Amino acid sequence: MIGGVHLEAQWRREALRTNLWVVPMLEVLLAGLLFLATWSVDRAAHRGELVLPGWVISGTADAARQILAAIAAALITVVGVVFSIMIVTLTLASTQFGPRMLRTFIRDRTTQLTLGTFVGTFVYAVLALVVIGPSSVGEFVPHLSITVCMVLVLADLGVLIYFIHHIATSIQLPRVIASIAAELSAAIEAGAGEPVPVGGVERGPTAAELRARLDAAGAAVPAPASGYLQFVRHRTLVRMATELDAVIRLDHRPGHFLVQGHQLATVWPAAAAAEVTRSFARAHITGPTRTLAQDIAFAVDQLVEIAIRALSTAVNDTFTTLTCIDWLGEGLCRIASRWHPDPVHRDAAGHIRVIAAPVSYERLVERAFEKIRQAAEGMPAVLIRQLDALAEIMVETTTEAQREVLLRQAAMIDRLGAESVSEPADREDVHRRYLAVLAVHAGRAAGRP
Repeated sequence: MIGGVHLEAQWRREALRTNLWVVPMLEVLLAGLLFLATWSVDRAAHRGELVLPGWVISGTADAARQILAAIAAALITVVGVVFSIMIVTLTLASTQFGPRMLRTFIRDRTTQLTLGTFVGTFVYAVLALVVIGPSSVGEFVPHLSITVCMVLVLADLGVLIYFIHHIATSIQLPRVIASIAAELSAAIEAGAGEPVPVGGVERGPTAAELRARLDAAGAAVPAPASGYLQFVRHRTLVRMATELDAVIRLDHRPGHFLVQGHQLATVWPAAAAAEVTRSFARAHITGPTRTLAQDIAFAVDQLVEIAIRALSTAVNDTFTTLTCIDWLGEGLCRIASRWHPDPVHRDAAGHIRVIAAPVSYERLVERAFEKIRQAAEGMPAVLIRQLDALAEIMVETTTEAQREVLLRQAAMIDRLGAESVSEPADREDVHRRYLAVLAVHAGRAAGRP
C-alpha cells in the first residue's frame, strides 16, 4: 500500500516537527562536530604541523577568553529574547486564533532553526573557551575556532533579523489562515489515493456482506488507551487479519476521541478477537491532540474555529470570516474532485481484511458550513459568501450525491437569510446567490461545465 506508507511517513515527520527541541538539539550536535573539526586544526597548527591563513584571528590567551566570554554572554541573552518573543507569539495565537492554533506556531521551522542557531553558537563558544590553556609547547589558543565563532555570530545576526521579520508576518491572520489551508491541501493530496488495493485483484465476499457478518457475529475490540485516535496503520491491520483469516472493521476514524475499554473495532470471526485485542496497540496511535496525517477534518475545524471567533461579539471581524470561507471553499473544491478514499483494505490475494471508517464528503461539507451559518444569523455578507463558495464547489463535483449535499446547505442558508435578515434588499441579494447555486447545479446535472 504505497499510499499507506506515504501517510505513515508523513505522520512521523509531523510528530517530529511538532517539537521545539528536535531541531535545536540537532544544531547543537552539529556545533559540537564543527568545534571538533576546528579544534583539531588548531591543535595541529599549535604543534607546528601546519600554518593557518593570515585572515585567522590571532592574539593572546587572555584576549581570546575575553572575546569568547563576551560572545557566550551575549548569545545566551539573545536566546532569552528569542524565547520571550516565541512565548508572546504563542500567547497571542492562543488568544486570537484559538488554542488549537498553537500547534501551527510550535511546528514553525524558522522559530526552531533560530532557537537552535543561537544555542548551537553558544555551545561552540563555550567549548572554544574551555580548551584555552597551557600545553606542552606553550599556551594553547584556538585561533581558527575563535574566527569561526565570529563568523557564526555574524550569521546569527542575520538569522535574528529574519526571525523578527518572520514573526511580524506570520502572526498576520490572513497568513495563518492560508497556512492552515495549505496544510489541508497537502493532506488531501497525500490521502487522495489511499488505500491502494494490493495486486489489483478483488476476491471473496463484498464489503456489504462482511458488514452483515460483523453485525451478526462480530466481537468487539476495546480501546487500550484514552485519547484522540491520531493514526491507523492499515498495513499492520491487514497483515494481522490475514494471519488470523479474519476481517476487522474500524468503528472510529482518526480524529475521534477514544475512551479506554470502549469499543474501537469489530472482528469476525469472534474467535480472533482475543488475539486482535492483544496486538491492536501496534496498529494505531492515540494522543492528547489531533493531527492532519489521516484527519483532514482537523484543518476544516481549525478554519471554522477562526471564522466563528471572528463572528463573536468580542471580536466582530467579518472580513476574517469571509477569508476563512474562501479557503474552506478552495479546500472543498479539491476534496470534491480529488479525494476519494476507499473504505476497504485488501490483502495480497484480493480479500477484504480491513473495513475503515473514513470521514464522508457530506460530513466535511457540514463541518465547513453549518457552524458558520449558525453563527452568522442576520449577517448577509457571510451568507452571501457561503453561497458563492457553494457555487464554486458545485463546479468541481463529480456525482449527483455530492451536488445534493451542497444543495441542502444552500437551501438552509437561503432560509436563514429569509428569516433573519431584516433589510429586504439584503434578503434579495442572498436569494439571488441561492438562485445562482441552483443554476450551477442545473448546468452540472446537464453535463455542462
